[in-house]
Amino acid sequence: MTQGDDRILETLESSDLVLTPAVIAFNTDYSRNYVNKRIRKLRQAELVERIDDGYYKITDLGRRYLSGEVESSVLEVDG
Repeated sequence: MTQGDDRILETLESSDLVLTPAVIAFNTDYSRNYVNKRIRKLRQAELVERIDDGYYKITDLGRRYLSGEVESSVLEVDG
């Protein structure tokens, strides 16, 4: 997990909306390319769910990770 991953998850959680990588990038000061790359990793770890083509929301597991209930060491997120 990276600091960017945390920012992406925090943005999804705080908005409580379904967002695109472009909107997430705009609100986190990361590039859209970076957000796209990390969203794929977050999906693999089941922290983010794809709702429709290009639209994502945080999962319950993602919320639990942010609250400290789930350790990053148990998540399958490759650098």
